[in-house]
Amino acid sequence: MLEPWVERNRLESGCDEAGRGCLAGPVTAAAVVLEPEFAEQLVREGHLNDSKKMTKAKRDALRVEIEAKALAWAVTHVSPEEIDQINILNASFAAMRRSVRALAIQPDFMLIDGNRFRTAEGLPEYACYVKGDARFASIAAASVLAKTHRDAYMLELHAAFPGYGWNSNAGYPTKQHRSAIRELGTTPHHRATFRQLPEQMRLFG
Repeated sequence: MLEPWVERNRLESGCDEAGRGCLAGPVTAAAVVLEPEFAEQLVREGHLNDSKKMTKAKRDALRVEIEAKALAWAVTHVSPEEIDQINILNASFAAMRRSVRALAIQPDFMLIDGNRFRTAEGLPEYACYVKGDARFASIAAASVLAKTHRDAYMLELHAAFPGYGWNSNAGYPTKQHRSAIRELGTTPHHRATFRQLPEQMRLFG
């Protein structure tokens, strides 16, 4: 069951990422600071959950509400080029660190979705929570923002590269996406260090 916070009397920032397993596009992270009353409301109403378990309509509606009512929120992207340079795990950590630093109000503590994190100087203390987006409201809110912002960005990229179906697969390795790579090759938005096709270990765009 979703909890509104870990400790009520501190500013907690939930952090989550989207797009880690994609073949194309950035990895996107969000950081969200919720005031206790709003966190309680989200839990009480029961609409908030891991973003992957929601419909697109529900995610989009929650994005508007979270951005309007959160004490602070920030979303950052790490490009495919940087992912290729530092690897996807480090890119995910970097995106979360940058999102926390971009918050208008700095938190006292970070709640990180997952089982590990690499912090940096100047950031607050943190704890990692496996399946945290289904456990704590601020992480679930960050999950919603990360996914909706990334999906919107991939929709923009789809307009320039319509053959890959990024408006529906968001860059994930679907059969449709891999078929398009076979037919059209890769784009500058594909991650060169990821196995684009099962029969190829490495394919550069």
